[in-house]
Formats: sequence, C-alpha cells, structure tokens
Amino acid sequence: MAIFLPERSATAATSLTPREIVVELDKHVIGQAKAKRAVAIALRNRIRRQRLPADIAEEVTPKNILMIGPTGVGKTEIARRLAKLAQSPFIKVEASKFTEVGYVGRDVESMVRDLVELAVDMVRAERSEDVKDKARDAAEERLLDLLLPPVRPAAANESFESPNVVRIPTGSTDQAVREQANRTRERMREQLRSGRLDDRVVELDVQNVAMPTFEVIAGTSVEEIGVNLKDMMGNMFGAGRSKTRRMKVPDALQHLIAEESSKLVDMESVARTAVQRVEQAGIIFIDEIDKIASRDGLAGGGHGGPDVSREGVQRDILPIVEGTTVNTKHGMVKTDHILFIAAGAFHVSKPSDLIPELQGRFPIRVELEPLTREDFVRILTEPRNALVKQYVALMGVDGVELTFTPKAVERIADFAARVNDATENIGARRLHTVMERLLDQISFEGPDLQPNVVTIDESYVDRMLADVAKNEDLSRYIL
Repeated sequence: MAIFLPERSATAATSLTPREIVVELDKHVIGQAKAKRAVAIALRNRIRRQRLPADIAEEVTPKNILMIGPTGVGKTEIARRLAKLAQSPFIKVEASKFTEVGYVGRDVESMVRDLVELAVDMVRAERSEDVKDKARDAAEERLLDLLLPPVRPAAANESFESPNVVRIPTGSTDQAVREQANRTRERMREQLRSGRLDDRVVELDVQNVAMPTFEVIAGTSVEEIGVNLKDMMGNMFGAGRSKTRRMKVPDALQHLIAEESSKLVDMESVARTAVQRVEQAGIIFIDEIDKIASRDGLAGGGHGGPDVSREGVQRDILPIVEGTTVNTKHGMVKTDHILFIAAGAFHVSKPSDLIPELQGRFPIRVELEPLTREDFVRILTEPRNALVKQYVALMGVDGVELTFTPKAVERIADFAARVNDATENIGARRLHTVMERLLDQISFEGPDLQPNVVTIDESYVDRMLADVAKNEDLSRYIL
C-alpha cells in the first residue's frame, strides 16, 4: 500500500526529476549549483517516499539540509522557490527570535504552529476556489433580494409584513405577476453583472467578529492553556452579533461571496487536511542558525549576540527537528517528516560549534559560493523577476520607456562587485542599492519626463555612480 500526500500538495513537482527541478530553480536563482542539487534530491526523495509501502515510508525520514554561505547569495530564495514548486506549506523563521525555555520570548514550537496556520490558509483558499461559482451564484441571489425584494402571495393568516418581501393579494393573477417579477429580476441580474449597478448603495447585515487580543507572558502559548477564550468570553464582548452597514454593490457582493464561501467550506475537513499536509509535505527554513551556535566552545556564551543561552535554544530546537508531537489548536502535529533547511553565514562561528545532536540532524551540508561580477550580470537580466525587468515595468506605468544597454548592465555589475569587495559583502542585495541610486532621478521625475524614452548606457551609469563608488567612506553609507 502506497502513501500519498493529501490532495494537491506537491502536484506540480510529482513528475519532475531532480535535473528538471534544478532547471525550474535556475529560472529564479542564479548559480549555486550544489545547493540546488541538494534541495532537488531532497524534494525528489519526498516524492519517492509517497510511492513506498506505508510500513517502509513511515521509516524514511527527510534528510535535512544545512546551507552555509554569506548573506545575499540565494539561500532563502532557493528554499522558498522549492516550496512554491512543490506547493508545500513553507515558513521561514530566524533562530535568533527564539529563547530558551523559561525566558520571555517565542518558544520553538511556535514555528510548527505558524506553519499549520499557513497550511490552513492554503487549504481554505483552495476549497474556496473550488466553490467560488456556487458562492458567487448564492451571493448574487442575496444581493438581488436586497436590490429587488422577491414577490410572494400573502397568506391569509399572516398579520405582519417583512420589509424585504413584496406580497400580492391572494386570488389575483399570481402566474402573470411572478413571470413579470422574474423578468425584472433577470434584467437586474444583467445590470449587476455588467456593472451598471456599481454606484447603488445597499444595507447589509455584517457579522461582528472582533475580539480583544490576549497575550500570555509566561513563555506559554494560548494553545497550551487549553481554554478557548473566544468561546468563553465572546458574548461578553459582542462577538457574533451583527450590525447593519451601508456599502456599494461591488463591496457588498464581495462580502456576500466571502460569507457564502465560508458556509460551503467545511473547516473541520480543512484543518485535518492542513495538519496532514504539514506532516507529510511541510518545509521549515531556519535562518541565522549560526547566531545560536556557541562560539569558541563556550556553552551558551560568546560575544556579540543575545544574552539568552544559545545552547539552550539549540536543545529546544533539537526535539522539533528529531521528530516530536506539537499541540496546536487544529490538532496534534507530528514533525517526523517535515523537511528542515537551516542556513547561516558562519562568519564568526562554524557548523561544528553547534551541539553534536543538532549537527547530526542536518546530514546534508552545502556551501554556497560568493557571487561574482558575472553572476551579477546574469541576476540583472536572466531570472523571470530580474531587477532590470522590474524597473522597466515600474517606469512603464508612468509612460516612460526605459531601456538598458548590455554595457550599462555590465557596468552596474562592476560597481556592485567593487563595493562588495571594498565594504561588507551583502551579495545580490547590493544590486538593489546600486539600482536605486542609479535610477533615483528618473524615478523622481518619471511622470514629468519629456521625452519619455530613456536609455541607460555606460556613460550614464558612470555619471551617476562613479563619484560615490570612488569615495569609499561615502559608499559605505550610500551603497
């Protein structure tokens, strides 16, 4: 008997080989072939595990990955693109956020709870998409009832009138009146769909779901208390009551669609599916793991970091990575088959400074290379979301036709690489500061530029950046 990931998770990657996964990652991240190879194998192994008999699959655990490399070289982006490709629940956390048990701060189990919440949102969005046509039809009917109350014969024993229903006397030509009302309603429906009623205002009963927020300070989460404060105190603060609001037809339609979608989506089923998806396909990216490594062999000590024991945080993270059960408000979640990808620059500390047990839980280690001038040229032009393409699109909104010559792109890469060498190496993030400095004048004057065709060539790049790049002290602040 084979096991399968629930519903639609990982469907985009189920047929991809590791080589094809790398090709997909190449569309967004330049270089770092070793890291891409490692994550492609990890994703493919997850797909292989789905096709194993259940007894064997239960024993096959993910091989967690430790990425080592300076900032701005693509560690986070590789993990994020992998999760998007696999349609897996993905969350990025910073290890330095967490504190040892007993201190005020975020406990390590919150990363799993946050991942479950994200998975619930993913599944709810998918289910809402499945029922969007039904929800829209029902919302349209409710809105038409507000715009044009339905006609219904009055019963003989009725002694009250509803403001939303038009009744006709018993014994009159019911059929003719109903047909006329239906024709009027269909004309109104056409006007609604064509947007001719967008300026009309309707009164809508809106559910009041506002609740005061509660924060538990003693290092415990609300889930661990085991008391549902919303259920216990909801009525006290008016939650669940409705109030009448006036809104335009498009806003009312969207609100009604959301209400109808929530009625059609079974949230218990959503929660179960979300928990299964986290357990079988979840990915947690732990950044800055080097910040909790004990430096110079001093347990919980060192310098330049938080005062809370680093080794204590490592020991708290260890059971999550090893495999444990975390209590969330959507149910118990087993972390045995969640893929953990950790990353850090390890400038001051080194991977061997982590506690041995945690080191053993990240058997795959890949070192990411610093980016070169050639890499910068490719980053500026090749990816789907390349910086040059972004700025061309942004200026196009103001009617400015912006173009970059190949020599200009190379010159920008030269400046970025030179500043990285002379100051702190922040990788591809340097390109953002360089591009903003380069296009500062054009971005400011964009709507008023005449003529509206601008070509960025090598001489323009030199004119805008040369003085700043030459002055090392100035470039530390500006670039």
